[in-house]
Amino acid sequence: MISLQHAAPYAPRMSLVVADEDDDGALARRIAARAPGRDAAAEAELCRRLGPRIRLYGLKHLRSEAAAADLMQDVLVMVLQKLREGAVREPERISSFVLGTARQTVVDWRRSGARRARILEAFPVDFAPQESDEERPEPLDAERLRDCLAALSERERAVLVMTFYDDRPADAVAAELKLTAGNVRVIRHRGLERLRGCMSRPGGEA
Repeated sequence: MISLQHAAPYAPRMSLVVADEDDDGALARRIAARAPGRDAAAEAELCRRLGPRIRLYGLKHLRSEAAAADLMQDVLVMVLQKLREGAVREPERISSFVLGTARQTVVDWRRSGARRARILEAFPVDFAPQESDEERPEPLDAERLRDCLAALSERERAVLVMTFYDDRPADAVAAELKLTAGNVRVIRHRGLERLRGCMSRPGGEA
């Protein structure tokens, strides 16, 4: 018969479970409190907890493993940025904030995807035209290019410069400009169209 005096007490085990629950809200408050610095450990743990939930939401609504992975990455980046900026008003409700962000991101992707499809259908563009061996491209007019870039909207110009000059992928540009990767691709396409039109017109008028 086991003596109760020598049995491991139950209360400490319960307290360990509660402490391990250092819940999502507590982690979010730690990250927000450290701003503008970073609490790398808290950020990593919050991402470890929230990432699988975002991925499952993406699988349910996007029906694609790749799209769900993109959603998880984009949402985590946006959430961490908001926490570092102190823009999450109720860190203790971070799970609800993440769900709302994931839901809105999916909505934005669907809208931008439909819009992009309509744009490409209306204005088909061959991004890699075939050239014969006899054809040589005309030298680029750097001054006109500068003027045409200046004629673009600020957001279009930023997306093109970050994409083609800084050589940054769509998701990195999206994180910097607080957009979705789908929005970045639509803006990039629209900006390229306007830039081509401007460069092809006499005098480079916008």
